[in-house]
Amino acid sequence: MTAQPTAERPERAAPTPNGLTGVGVVVTDGQGRILLGLGHDGRWELPGGKVDPGESFEEAAVRELAEETSLRADAGAVRIVAVLLDGVGGVTRVSAAAVLRSAAGAPRVTEPDKIVRWQWFDGGELPQRLFAPSAAVLRSWRPELDLPRDASHCYPAHR
Repeated sequence: MTAQPTAERPERAAPTPNGLTGVGVVVTDGQGRILLGLGHDGRWELPGGKVDPGESFEEAAVRELAEETSLRADAGAVRIVAVLLDGVGGVTRVSAAAVLRSAAGAPRVTEPDKIVRWQWFDGGELPQRLFAPSAAVLRSWRPELDLPRDASHCYPAHR
């Protein structure tokens, strides 16, 4: 009879999921303005969301952009500028900061339960009330922007 292997620490043998993997998308128009959506809580946010299993950050960026704004782009045009790590409410969140220099179409609200409206902003005139993960993505892309700080760790991508 063969003994069954036992976990060194049984409580960790099958951990409860407690993390999210996502992407925040900085998309700019021909004038260099940044697209932000106004949430129902009064905070502005970038397009983005969860990365699906088997999906790259770039693929998730263009999918989320299309789902949330109806804008279209090619995953090959996405540049990942950083990976951000934070933990809110006991959930570890790993987010890629994705940048697109342009996208086809005009933004429209496709998820009215989440976003009131989409608006283009000049980098020097960003709203003060930003969703913290969006502020972190924007800071990783353009560190000179005057944005609120949070406890996220930024791992810049090699350029």
